[in-house]
Amino acid sequence: MRFCFHEPAENRYKHMGTMALIHKGDSDLDSRLGKIVSKIQDRELRTRIAQFVENPTIEIEGKTYRGVSLEASPAGLSHHHSYSGGYVEHVVAAAEIALTLCDVVEKVYRGLVNRDLVLAGVLLHDILKPLTYMERENGAFGKSPLADNMDHLTLIVSEMVRRGFSLHLVHIVCAHHGHRYGPIGPRTIEALVCHLADITDSRLNGEVLRAAQYLTREATGIELHNVSGKEAFQIVQAKTMEGWEGVTKAVEKVKQKRQ
Repeated sequence: MRFCFHEPAENRYKHMGTMALIHKGDSDLDSRLGKIVSKIQDRELRTRIAQFVENPTIEIEGKTYRGVSLEASPAGLSHHHSYSGGYVEHVVAAAEIALTLCDVVEKVYRGLVNRDLVLAGVLLHDILKPLTYMERENGAFGKSPLADNMDHLTLIVSEMVRRGFSLHLVHIVCAHHGHRYGPIGPRTIEALVCHLADITDSRLNGEVLRAAQYLTREATGIELHNVSGKEAFQIVQAKTMEGWEGVTKAVEKVKQKRQ
């Protein structure tokens, strides 16, 4: 059997009633991330997640490591969301997918799922990935010195343990890469939902980016660098609507907007 079930500690299936006011610190968050944080109904968990998202740093041997800002950071260097702003887009998209999967679990399968833990897992699963990146003089992103010694998953799991997050939430984050690529696979419904949400959005974005780059080369003979998710979707949709001529027009529009 691939995964088993454990009872999460944070009031797993208890109805929380009307959500309390968001901790005032949430106002410092990127508004898109703040909206996700605000959906966590457990006030204590919401506050702790907000504080982490507001200050995504880690201290090692007395040195505090700060990476690229969450707003500017990519979520990957090559496979998906490999452009400035990609990190926030990935978290927002993964949260939407995760909540949809929660609806399926509850409405179709009549199962139980703790949405607070799911949202917390989505918010934290890549939160220290920007620490492993650095922006170069030409605007491109590469690996930071910290990334030469530790990967983002090791960083976040160790930091969550240090900060005293529950074992159930630590497991969700630790298992988000799945059985094939991670140190452990999902063994709770919440961990499985987060894993599927992460991999689905990563695959969606990565496939569209590669398609847009291919279409651009075929239609114009040039390489369009640092293509964003929004630009990629515009190029792919242009091919569907207007053929190769549409691709050429879409690429020109992208180039003009960048000037």
